[in-house]
Amino acid sequence: MPKRKTVVVLTAASALLAASLVIPAAANATASPSAVPNSTPTWLAKAKYLGHADGKAAVSARVYLAPRGGLSALAVAAKAVSTPGSASYGHFLTQTQYAAKYQPTSAAVQKLSSWLSSNGLHVAKVAPNNQYISVTGTVAAANKAFSTTVGSYQKGADKVQAPSSALKVPAALASSVLTVTGIDTTAHLVKPNVAPPPPGFNNAQPCSHYYGQVQATYKADYSTPLPTYRDHTLPYAVCGYTGPQLRAAYEGNTTLTGKGVTVAITDAYASPTMVFDANHYAEINGDGSYFPGQYTQTVNTPYNHTGDGPKGCGENGWYGEQTLDVEAVHAMAPAAKIRYYGSASCYDNDFLDTLAKVVNEDKAQIVTNSWGEPESVETADVVNAYEAVFLQGAIQGISFAFSSGDNGDELANTALRQTDYPTSDPYVTAVGGTSTAIGSNGRMQFETAWGTQKYSLSGNHWASVGFLYGAGGGTSKLFGRPDYQTGVAHTNGRGVPDVAMDADPTTGMLVGETQVFNQVTKYGEYRIGGTSLASPLFAGMTALKIQSNHHAFGLLNYAVYSSLNDFTDVAGPSPDLGNVRVDFVNGINGNAGLVYSVRTFDQDSSLKLATGWDDVTGVGSPNVNWVKRTIPES
Repeated sequence: MPKRKTVVVLTAASALLAASLVIPAAANATASPSAVPNSTPTWLAKAKYLGHADGKAAVSARVYLAPRGGLSALAVAAKAVSTPGSASYGHFLTQTQYAAKYQPTSAAVQKLSSWLSSNGLHVAKVAPNNQYISVTGTVAAANKAFSTTVGSYQKGADKVQAPSSALKVPAALASSVLTVTGIDTTAHLVKPNVAPPPPGFNNAQPCSHYYGQVQATYKADYSTPLPTYRDHTLPYAVCGYTGPQLRAAYEGNTTLTGKGVTVAITDAYASPTMVFDANHYAEINGDGSYFPGQYTQTVNTPYNHTGDGPKGCGENGWYGEQTLDVEAVHAMAPAAKIRYYGSASCYDNDFLDTLAKVVNEDKAQIVTNSWGEPESVETADVVNAYEAVFLQGAIQGISFAFSSGDNGDELANTALRQTDYPTSDPYVTAVGGTSTAIGSNGRMQFETAWGTQKYSLSGNHWASVGFLYGAGGGTSKLFGRPDYQTGVAHTNGRGVPDVAMDADPTTGMLVGETQVFNQVTKYGEYRIGGTSLASPLFAGMTALKIQSNHHAFGLLNYAVYSSLNDFTDVAGPSPDLGNVRVDFVNGINGNAGLVYSVRTFDQDSSLKLATGWDDVTGVGSPNVNWVKRTIPES
């Protein structure tokens, strides 16, 4: 993931979530009436000032319009419709009703557009539903319009432009402005929370078709002994769980299928072989064929079709993420509709457009998102823009699940202990990860925290490689503890994650994807994990809950934290310390030999498994009660 400087906490707390991130109204009572909230970059003091930016330099910005009443009004409404027992519980608005009550008005767009134009900025676009006004122009025009001075800064390895003081707008327009992005040219890009295999990857054998089937006493030749690990003989890693195994372990013998529910998935780009891969995988692995119209996809364009996309995005790498997300949702909810939304790039602006499209189309009841970046990268302007979408979705009955990340506490990745964003936002459900043992009878043998130390075989002993990966989590530095975590998560801020499901690549899911094997393109299957697996598994399982309850849930965490018996507390040590994994040296076949490693369980950086809520698995993994138990409407 990209590395950037630390962001400071934003403003005062909202009325919705006690001590949570504060969501300023368009005009913050503690700031100048004409100041745009949170528009001074908090990283300025840590960057090298290079002088005024060239007045002729280009500027491309978005002026996001505030919903009527501000974000605080949305937050109150979202809590009311999402809290069991509330008089408004379940009384969600359609997108048309939302627009009539909260959408920025055309008059506000016209006034802001006229003011921007009068200051030399060109209005290039007004986004659908008046979400934002896109403008282009010069630094000189931006300085004039926003009463600031745009400077040039050396920020790490990047040279960027940014305002040296808060942006300002006329007092008469202040209530119409939510935030302004783009004046600060710091690049915001997100990455999938999965480590996709290289092109043409195959699992090596031995591996277990169910947990513990094959003990790692010998190498693949079944004649050369393997050493024990801390005097324990460990099983070989599973070959990859299939849909029937995951459904049996988590959902039991329910007849619910997710029928009548739509799950949305957001990623970047779109795999050109997704339809074939998903159908072929489902047919041969027991998930059932897709019915006509069950899977649909839309991709925002234009984007660079070179196979890499815009700089740093790695277009091909997103194909594996999409494959995993689609096949995992279908595995847990075989009759649910899946709507895939592909962003035009991996940058925040494009993901904001994609999420806005999801809520404005208003077809899905839950959205799974397996991407993000460390919290320190995010800035308040972008956070405000994301929250406007999350809250609109909640009012319309749309829940958002985000994978919690795969770098543990992020210390090894960023040199800072931190959570990821958007998973740390209090208006989404953060999905952490477990190492999951499913037995021959399809029953859950045990779950523990996903956190892996790697030991490679060296001679006749296991040599430590160090921390490899693990579920993201911890305490947010951006957000205070939300009210739904009071008395459950004993943290001084937003605790991540909320829930957890299988994420360990050692106990991961088998997926099918068209890949390139020695310059030959063909379908293949491989085991994969990451919280990118946990989030779509949870979204698929929640589709069954929506089906059984006959209604959606909006801000899902109010249902989660009021239904703790629906989750199995993941606590205590597991019977095994880990598994042995065998891999092809070349990733494809045995021509170059095999390598062996121990992948441990429950060693997730500084994050620790505990009784009750913890920062690896949240309140635990959903059980059959989550699927079957109904929450009565008010």
